[in-house]
Amino acid sequence: MPGSSVDVAIVGGGHNGLVAATLLARAGRSVVVLERRGEVGGAAVSERPFPGVDARLSRYAYLVSLFPRALARELGLGVELRRRRVASYTPVGDGGVLSPGTGRFGAMARRLARAVFPTVLEPLRPRARMRALVGDDEAWEALVERPAGEAIEAAFDDDVVRGIVATDALIGTFASLRDPGLRQNRCLLYHVIGNGTGDWDVPVGGMGALTAALADAARAAGADLRTGCEVTSVAPDGEVRFEGGALAARHVLCGAAPSVLDRLLAAAGAEPSGTAPAEPPEGAQLKVNMVLRRLPRLRDPAVDPRDAFAGTLHVNESYAQLERAHAEAAAGRIPALPPCEVYCHSLTDPSILGPDLRAAGAQTLTLFGLHMPARLFAAGHDAAKRAAVAATLRSLNAVLAEPIEDCLWTDAEGAPCLEARTPQELEAELSLPGGHIFHRDLRWPFADDEAAAGAWGVETAHPRVLLCGAGAVRGGGVSGIPGHNAARAILAAG
Repeated sequence: MPGSSVDVAIVGGGHNGLVAATLLARAGRSVVVLERRGEVGGAAVSERPFPGVDARLSRYAYLVSLFPRALARELGLGVELRRRRVASYTPVGDGGVLSPGTGRFGAMARRLARAVFPTVLEPLRPRARMRALVGDDEAWEALVERPAGEAIEAAFDDDVVRGIVATDALIGTFASLRDPGLRQNRCLLYHVIGNGTGDWDVPVGGMGALTAALADAARAAGADLRTGCEVTSVAPDGEVRFEGGALAARHVLCGAAPSVLDRLLAAAGAEPSGTAPAEPPEGAQLKVNMVLRRLPRLRDPAVDPRDAFAGTLHVNESYAQLERAHAEAAAGRIPALPPCEVYCHSLTDPSILGPDLRAAGAQTLTLFGLHMPARLFAAGHDAAKRAAVAATLRSLNAVLAEPIEDCLWTDAEGAPCLEARTPQELEAELSLPGGHIFHRDLRWPFADDEAAAGAWGVETAHPRVLLCGAGAVRGGGVSGIPGHNAARAILAAG
């Protein structure tokens, strides 16, 4: 065993690792966080990607819904989450749909949210007890037992409204809305339960402000945060090796994906964790960040672009368009009209722009493209990426009165301020297997297996090694929930 020893070694300094580090260090445990990159934060960071352009973009993750307010208070975070003044706008022809009501379907989702969300910081409840807690068999059957597409089709007649509701089931999840495996249902559930309301808020100062607050809290509690430390192996007895050193830990928390943990265990000659999915994870999105000279004009002159882009702008996301794009991608083709959604962070929070950009009227734009699975980029990545970006911009331009390219700011080198990230690039930059933003397909926030009831959803086949990242049960998104639950599991063990 290595000579240096600690109570807890945390692999990965993402936001969940920082949450766990803070809670454990405050409880008197000695904690070391080992982060591969040059800064902590993982996917929850703000960066200036364009030379000479003072815009701090939330480059990967960009909105917050799932972070429990109770956990933020416990951690003492002073980050402001600001509500967007417009929920959504969906261009349709020369008109559009502004923040449609969701009627009976929305009421069912809210009932589920109010029951489920308060349990995410507790040990797992068995499926039957969670159903009883919800106390609404109609909502449970519609959103948990049957493909979400069935409920959406039954609840809405309008194809566009169906699509607006359905997109929450497809963020980072490659599935048909009628997939019998219900991946889309689990994704939908996580997108509507946040803090019991499902509201998605803007972190003032960008996602990096949240990370910075978490890092400050961890350091203040006494945690040792080390960057530039790539872990090379994890042993079941707590031995952690990294480039340039090693630690002996009573417990190891892994903020990386389950499949990454299995690779680290294999490097130590150990058996797998028992948490990785049977099939390799596959991300399914194209992320595009932009800085604009001004917001583009819309086809509908009655709608102010500042209203349309303040919330989520749904682009070619009708129900039929979503299903068509999925079928095209499943057949190995880049969708002809890629569905995507766009929003402008700087309209709600101009602080991410430097004073010169604000004075010039510049704005940021974040685009999240759906149904862009990693398989589309597997052969000839760069050419496929160019084709995917071109198709996505054509899709966006189809709902605008002018090309988005004409509105882009240019950087110090004269290049347009637009960057795109494929699943493969997210894997290379953030160690996300297959570029999957949730580390693996999301799982139900309850115990499907009765044997798991009462556990925290972070356990592995090795008692001293736990998950603390998005691949845990009740993982995914910027929530801090897996970090909290991993810390609680350790503290409960004594």
